[in-house]
Amino acid sequence: MASAVARREVCRSQEVAMHCAVTEDSIEKANAQFWEQMLAMRLEPVGATSMRCIGADHVLGNCDLTGAWSGRIEVRLSKGLAIHATSAMLMLPAKAIQAADMLDAAKEIANMIAGTLKSALPRPCAMTVPSAEAVLEDFCVHPRTEDSVTVFFCHEAGELMIRVCEAGLYVMASEGQPSFEYSPLTSAMLA
Repeated sequence: MASAVARREVCRSQEVAMHCAVTEDSIEKANAQFWEQMLAMRLEPVGATSMRCIGADHVLGNCDLTGAWSGRIEVRLSKGLAIHATSAMLMLPAKAIQAADMLDAAKEIANMIAGTLKSALPRPCAMTVPSAEAVLEDFCVHPRTEDSVTVFFCHEAGELMIRVCEAGLYVMASEGQPSFEYSPLTSAMLA
């Protein structure tokens, strides 16, 4: 029990505790490692202190983790950034990028960033194969909740959001596979 209390203290930020050692700083470092080293691109963190949204028509890539820590690591890329990143990854002109290419790129980005963040999590911790989907509605989130840490980044091509969600938002599906069943806020709900 003492180790759970210690982990809460490590993650304390803005008086909201997450139960693992993932912080805004570790998300920023994992993100920089991928974008700068793999794609020679720089994304600047956006210091969000209140609810923030990534617009409709974005790409979501994610990896679920189970073990000593269970949850999900999500990356959400605006369509412009998804096209730009996919173009750089595949070394193709932006006009040649197809929707399936962007989904593959989102999976790879999620896999690389989640793999780096996994090193800060309690062990043992297994990571699933990444998945991706196109999202047609806005996704709005607070930068930190009891069960999640979110960091937004900007680039001239668009926005990126990285979110680490603990098992508090998480349930097991019938086949024993991780499944998230939560309803994100949309900008329409905020009006």
